Amino acid sequence: MKQRALTGLKSLYLAIFFLIMVFPLYWIVITSLKPRKEIFSLPIRYWPEKFTFENYANIFKVSKFHVYIGNSLLISVIAALIVICIATLSGYVMARFQFRGHKQIMMAFFLTQMLPGFISLAPLYLLMADMNLINNRFSLVLAYTVMLIPFSTIMLRGFFQRIPSSLEEAAMIDGCSRLTALIRVIIPVMLPGIASTFIFAFVQNWNELFMAVMFIDDENLKTLPVAMNSFVMKFDVDWGSMSAGTVLSVIPTVVLFAFAQRYIVEGLTQGAEKG
Repeated sequence: MKQRALTGLKSLYLAIFFLIMVFPLYWIVITSLKPRKEIFSLPIRYWPEKFTFENYANIFKVSKFHVYIGNSLLISVIAALIVICIATLSGYVMARFQFRGHKQIMMAFFLTQMLPGFISLAPLYLLMADMNLINNRFSLVLAYTVMLIPFSTIMLRGFFQRIPSSLEEAAMIDGCSRLTALIRVIIPVMLPGIASTFIFAFVQNWNELFMAVMFIDDENLKTLPVAMNSFVMKFDVDWGSMSAGTVLSVIPTVVLFAFAQRYIVEGLTQGAEKG
């Protein structure tokens, strides 16, 4: 009897938790499909009387939304790929070698995660201005890469530590160099961890707003978060267009997670353990 009651309470708790998590997503989707009058109607309508796609059409009429999506995809993918290339090598070095300053470097990587990102905006802006990179997509690629390398290195170091060093040692005995052993033997085993780190980096780049606002003024170079921010006006918020833009902005990350789900689960499981 007690076991049934406990199971029932757990099920109730999970159901409530599920509703709390899903309702904001449901509300955004429903709002994006409502006519403007119904968005502000009282009492609140939890199901629209008439579905419309005018909000989706509007975001393409009033802004270059397709350009923003393309810019975000280009910047996010390139920055994430560069981060993976650098963090894979640095994570391998930090996992396999002990050298003077090893602990201090790791401590510095951890400390960078404790500092709020906005405090670096002013010096970064001055640096980009000196390099003539304002209104240049490369400024965001460079900033995002530098911002994400420390944590990505920490993540990949944990994955490397779980893989026995005997694997590359055996490959080196067979005639491979250390770099060849890393590329041909270790990286294939590391794919779940690399996929998890890539997705982490991509999502961080995709959602970043403050640097994109600071470094980019050109309408043809703006990213998706900047476009979403433009729907917040001085005396009004275009909730319909913002909701429609939010739904469209979530699609790339959902597709990415769907294709890489197996690698993500494996990567999180491996990264939680230390060999």
